[in-house]
Amino acid sequence: MKIILAPDSFKGSLSALEVCQAMEVGVRRVLREAEILSVPMADGGEGTVRSLVDATGGKVITRTVTGPLGKPVQTFFGITGDGETAVIEMAAASGLPLVPENKRDPRITTTFGTGELILAAVEEGCKKIIIGIGGSATNDGGAGMAQALGYRLLDKNGKDLPFGGGVLKDLAQIDSSGKDPRLTDLTVVAACDVTNPLTGPDGASAVYGPQKGATPEMVSQLDAALSVFAQVVEEELGLKVADLPGSGAAGGLGAGLVTFLQAQLQPGVKIINEAVGLKEKIFGADLVITGEGRIDGQTIKGKTPIGVAAVAKELGVPVLGVAGSLGYQAELVYGHGIDGMIAIVDRPMTLQEAIASASELVSLATERIFRTFMAGRG
Repeated sequence: MKIILAPDSFKGSLSALEVCQAMEVGVRRVLREAEILSVPMADGGEGTVRSLVDATGGKVITRTVTGPLGKPVQTFFGITGDGETAVIEMAAASGLPLVPENKRDPRITTTFGTGELILAAVEEGCKKIIIGIGGSATNDGGAGMAQALGYRLLDKNGKDLPFGGGVLKDLAQIDSSGKDPRLTDLTVVAACDVTNPLTGPDGASAVYGPQKGATPEMVSQLDAALSVFAQVVEEELGLKVADLPGSGAAGGLGAGLVTFLQAQLQPGVKIINEAVGLKEKIFGADLVITGEGRIDGQTIKGKTPIGVAAVAKELGVPVLGVAGSLGYQAELVYGHGIDGMIAIVDRPMTLQEAIASASELVSLATERIFRTFMAGRG
């Protein structure tokens, strides 16, 4: 029997690879001779680097870059097993957790460090970059990233703009003459699981600004600034990004990646599926077991288990889900390719106890649901 283990991480407790290892223990308690293939997964958010590195036999590289407040931060990116594809989580360089709550102000935070990670990947010889763009502390439209890549963003007097989304109101010209020439042949794919435009009531500033510390007054200022940015991009580069679906992701970094790196914006789970060759690995399997920390109604909106299930169902392979917990409307996943699911918590316990025992709990839950599957097969 061929079984594919393709879970996301259980955030705060187990990496996707560790979940795979725990699941394998549970399966082998029932069927020791099973052919088991582990494929650690992610959806473009936290854990994407580790999952793709683990799944492809790649490596993680550490770097010191410019953080969202302009101060150095120690961070990382991954290179997959082919040696030519880099994996970056923008939040690792420009993310909200890097900014103390009392200092959160998206008018001044920058994506410069994300640009530095991109250059670091190019210096390592990478020809393609997969970048997850969730969890940002920024609202600068990718301006800081562009500055790190060699672009100059100038005001009407020809002076370089400082960091931050607020100053984009003064943008008058984009000078690309200093762009790093190594970027010309670079392929960039952005994992983008939102469809928000850059500006307007559904845009980056209005929807995501408040969680980054923006007051209603700041939201208005930032939206106006991004409108100026979009106008200058259209005038200078001939690109229309204001209403582009996904351009508002990560404080407008979606728009910046399209503008400055000609990136493709795609659903995160689709990118990861292709990167790890999930369809080829599932072909001929008898069962797929997936999972994430919490399965609920949000899971059907592009999360890892549904992305995995879509591929499995295309090949006619049954899918089981193992989750840290089952939340509101978890049953919706039954209509999206998951045939059965189970929560790992098997008795009253605190969250801390569940996290501390997560590996064994995953093994036990996998064993229980796999025994049921085997009984159904007679």
